[in-house]
Amino acid sequence: MSTVARAQGIFASRSFSLYYAGQALSYVGSSMLTLAIPLLVYHMTGSAISLGVTYALEFLPFALFGPIGGALADRLDRRRLMLLCDFIRFLVIALFALAYARGVLTLPWLFAGIAIIATCAAFFIGGQSPSIPYLLGKDRIGPGVAALIAAEQGANLIVPPIGGALFALVGPLPALAINALTYLTSQVSLYVLPTLGPDMPGRMPTMRELVADVSDGFRIVLADDAMRAVAMLSGALNFFGIMAFAAIIPFLERDLGASTTQVGLSFGVIAAGSMLGSLIAGRFGRRWPFGKALIVAYAIDAFIFLPVVFAHELWFGVMFFSLASACGSFEIAQIVAWRMRVAPEDKVGSVSAAVRLIALIGLVPGTLIGGSIAQVYGARDAMIVSAIGWTIAALYAAAIKALRREAR
Repeated sequence: MSTVARAQGIFASRSFSLYYAGQALSYVGSSMLTLAIPLLVYHMTGSAISLGVTYALEFLPFALFGPIGGALADRLDRRRLMLLCDFIRFLVIALFALAYARGVLTLPWLFAGIAIIATCAAFFIGGQSPSIPYLLGKDRIGPGVAALIAAEQGANLIVPPIGGALFALVGPLPALAINALTYLTSQVSLYVLPTLGPDMPGRMPTMRELVADVSDGFRIVLADDAMRAVAMLSGALNFFGIMAFAAIIPFLERDLGASTTQVGLSFGVIAAGSMLGSLIAGRFGRRWPFGKALIVAYAIDAFIFLPVVFAHELWFGVMFFSLASACGSFEIAQIVAWRMRVAPEDKVGSVSAAVRLIALIGLVPGTLIGGSIAQVYGARDAMIVSAIGWTIAALYAAAIKALRREAR
């Protein structure tokens, strides 16, 4: 089936179309945040270590609260859960903008707000994961996931160049204000949806029930050889991969001579690669067995990133970073769609959240280590460590028997 036919199939569902619109608006807000907050922190402090702390505060609450969000999404009204999360994110960003306009925004308050936003994101994504198979059915999960990732990367393609130019011309206030507005407007699309499931939402679980749901998610993941291998491998790859991302702004500015506007354009080009990877994933579907496709993608990813390490010209380095991002986006789309297919239908949220915790926990030390290497030795050294670690992990993936044989 062609990509166009698959897209027509998923968007024939009015509920999915409305859901997609809401997610796209949230992605616009998140992509603006991805650039505006790190740039603001870096320009306030001039410290790569502060950037590492910023990314750690984004990832740690997201990973730690993910299992709770997934468990709640399997029981509660997901639409209401996601609406609440978007409203809180809107409120925090609006307060950032107000505080900055009044000249009272401080680094500790910024860090606290980032942690709150990340916590809300954990609950929001907890509701998002089981909503896709609920709206589309398991047979159309792959195209649905690919379409959402493409929307996310499309926002990252368009928004960062605009945000970088705004930041360079008039500072971070417009970026923060637009970010707040997108989170507010995305709630409209979610509000008009009749439901995102489950069919019979329950009451708020007790602490014992919540612990049992979270435990079930981890039990299912750890009992499945392939799912356990993918989660552990993702954790290792994320650990090394995030080192490069934590150092990307100083790498672009210090090593490759990029201006603030060019940093925004670079983020857009990198996002274009990610968007391409997700579109390829949607078209690729299940043409190859899952394990084989993932192993090949990891190997290509490791090879393509190596030129970034040796780059001395801005757009040469950005081009290869973009191609590596295409591979990463392809990998994510394949993994998410596969996990939703194989997880028990009533445990999709819990299973997805358990995998995310295992896969994302490496992001926190990775950001701190990457930021520290960039600060003490230089951003290029952080890129080198990232490339070496990713290559070793990608080679190890081919040695995992359960992954080589995985074809569900």
